[in-house]
Amino acid sequence: MSNQLLIGIDSFVAAGIDPATGQPIGPADRMQQLLEEIALADEVGLDTFGIGEHHRRDFLDAAPAMILAAAAARTKRIHLNSAVTVLSADDPVRVFQNFATLDLLSQGRAALIVGRGSFTEAFPLFGLNLNDYDSLFTEKLDLLLKIRDNANVTWSGRYRAPLKNQGIYPRPLQEKLPIWLGVGGTPESFVRAGTLGLPLMIAIIGGEPHRFRPLVDLYREAGRRAGHPAEQLKVGVHVFGFVGDTTQQAADDFYPGYAQMFTTISKERGFPAPTRGQYDATRGPRGAFMIGDPETVAAKLLAVSESLGGLARISIQMTNLLLPHAKMLHAIELLGTRVAPLVREALVSA
Repeated sequence: MSNQLLIGIDSFVAAGIDPATGQPIGPADRMQQLLEEIALADEVGLDTFGIGEHHRRDFLDAAPAMILAAAAARTKRIHLNSAVTVLSADDPVRVFQNFATLDLLSQGRAALIVGRGSFTEAFPLFGLNLNDYDSLFTEKLDLLLKIRDNANVTWSGRYRAPLKNQGIYPRPLQEKLPIWLGVGGTPESFVRAGTLGLPLMIAIIGGEPHRFRPLVDLYREAGRRAGHPAEQLKVGVHVFGFVGDTTQQAADDFYPGYAQMFTTISKERGFPAPTRGQYDATRGPRGAFMIGDPETVAAKLLAVSESLGGLARISIQMTNLLLPHAKMLHAIELLGTRVAPLVREALVSA
């Protein structure tokens, strides 16, 4: 198992409801809370903070590069990334320019995690056909990687005007802007990441993480066959989690907001609403939720990394509509000052 495991947080910037009053938190106030969360994550020594991308009423993360740029001005060392950029619905030139600019503002702390997204609102919003879901992503990823590797690009495709020796600026501070491929559970996506030699970020929103091991092995084998060195084939996971002083308190605090968010999504997609029993089972020893006291969460992070053959990073999704801001800050503090040191110490002594 790798002796380095980056630990961070992902946020979808849920609009938020004040539990004391039941009233929505104003969007401007919620943004200030978010920047406070990111600044604290930096202060307590966490490695990464990611902002998702959604185009719906209940999230405020439609422009992640702008949020991350504001965070860059308030932080010093934490790496800042998208989680994920919905590349299918965006222009790769603008995506690259935005994150190259972020890299300059942050002094080399920017990264992209690109994917197709689990929501589809961006397609009609930007005049795209959902039937082109995969081909859009394939073509735009090809262009993004060419831009990442070359300041002047000649390229043609189906969905965008061609480029002929076009200079694309600014260039990032880092010699090569990190681009990770965000995936769900589709084997073809794992093979694509391996073949391209891109680091892999797996969204695990439920079930048992060890069941992804065959797909991770598929990714590593595809990368090996394509001639990429093993150290280039990094794997990370994005999981739901929350840290409290006790495991029961963490579970009870996180559940109401989690249940409300997924009840809404389940209604939209025709799935059964989540139950407390399912939630408690998924935060059990083999489940995907990293919810508990610091020792419990640290042990689960290490177990998941081992079960998947060694991870390069774990990003904990703590988005929650109903959680008081003070409790979110406390969870971030515990993650940085208690969980991360336990994980690092265990890996050093392994």
